[in-house]
Amino acid sequence: MATIHELHTKLVNKEISAVELTNAVISHKAKVEPVVHAYLSDSHELALASAKAVDEAIAKGETISPIAGIPGAIKDNICIKDHPTTCASKMLENFIPPYNASVIEKLNANHYVSLGKLNMDEFAMGGSTENSALAKTANPWNLECVPGGSSGGSAAAVSSGSAIWALGSDTGGSIRQPASFCGVVGMKPTYGNVSRYGLIAFASSLDQIGPVTRDVTDAALVLNAIAGHDSKDSTSIPGKRVDYTKALVNDVKSLKIGVPKEFFGDGLNAEVRKAIDEAIETYKKLGAEIVEVSLTSTKYALSAYYIIALAEASSNLARYDGVSYGLRVSADNLVEMSTKSRTEGFGPEVQRRILLGTYVLSAGYYDAYYLKALKVRRVIKNEFDEAFSKVDLLLAPTAPNTAYKFGEKINDPLAMYLEDICTVPANLAGIPGISIPAGMSSNNLPIGLQLLGPAMGEETLLRAAFTFEQARPDCQLVAPTGEVSL
Repeated sequence: MATIHELHTKLVNKEISAVELTNAVISHKAKVEPVVHAYLSDSHELALASAKAVDEAIAKGETISPIAGIPGAIKDNICIKDHPTTCASKMLENFIPPYNASVIEKLNANHYVSLGKLNMDEFAMGGSTENSALAKTANPWNLECVPGGSSGGSAAAVSSGSAIWALGSDTGGSIRQPASFCGVVGMKPTYGNVSRYGLIAFASSLDQIGPVTRDVTDAALVLNAIAGHDSKDSTSIPGKRVDYTKALVNDVKSLKIGVPKEFFGDGLNAEVRKAIDEAIETYKKLGAEIVEVSLTSTKYALSAYYIIALAEASSNLARYDGVSYGLRVSADNLVEMSTKSRTEGFGPEVQRRILLGTYVLSAGYYDAYYLKALKVRRVIKNEFDEAFSKVDLLLAPTAPNTAYKFGEKINDPLAMYLEDICTVPANLAGIPGISIPAGMSSNNLPIGLQLLGPAMGEETLLRAAFTFEQARPDCQLVAPTGEVSL
């Protein structure tokens, strides 16, 4: 399985050129895309031009970034100048941003190569990528199953080998859950560690851009490239960032890892539970101290999350009114035009969330729902802070189940929302989390292990994830289509 760090070594040693590597991934992509459908648009010409520039830099003896010349791809809610950014919605199907997101500017400085934009649930609203209005992405491990969501295209592309790495966004688990379903590594950084400028908003106080990669080392390399303060984002955390690759130390002997009992309830799949229990035993053997902790208020996390997220979505999506940009449907008057544009432009899940969000913000219900949810959010944050005063990390399942089949949950929104039960607390608290492969189910579907850390605790997260990865090579998963011939 080719990784960023392995390919970087080959590039600098001139064992392979960036153009050869990019062509190899494009060729592999042509084979797997007809069945996986991870992409919404391609940028092959630009990718090859970027790869050629990297080869020229190497020929001149210049030092290149660890991600330079390594083909990746970007979730289609992150703006790239002069390239379509659709949010997998008919509302923005023809939108071409006039500017780059801050993470794209940072990647440009690292001479990144992007093969295109990746499919997602429309406006990042969903957990299976079935809500995309533009494509149907399949799980590379089982084409009858969903890849997870909303960053399903990102996880499927990396898992299938049509990208070596990808960027996703995580509002309530939208990086970690698809990473779990597709057997790859997915990381949600601390809220504010990575700029949100140029990320088309779903819920502004919850959204966070992060990496989807083939192993933990690659996650650290991509995080190095995109993290840092940004004056364009008022929620960006100031201060100099560290080199996350220095955290990749194979040692957890000094770590105290908490296991929150609330994450191991009745709804947890038996095979997922077994894999997580085995992961706990692995950490014990490696010398980590395992402590049971309690986060009693997390049982309210899902309810609070969906009130806050939907309220913010209602506010953020009010701008798509058929006037300034996006889809415009002709009508006899302004009100009719706006109504028709939003009705045709938004899919059923987005409409459902806008309606619910508008309801909880309406007069008479604001205090009863939205304000109360904000108070619950603070209680949850305080409980995490209390837990991290006693332990270094928390360990839990990423998702209560493995990937499910298309159509299994899409018509039952509540069942779909319950799939987020293990991931949403981290977004409410603004803390970092990572999902790493922890084994396979009996029907050959990946199982994800989730580690959570205190705010700006990415170094400890990466260290613990890296150590597990080194101790459990049996969990290094490669999907049937995932090996790229170089």
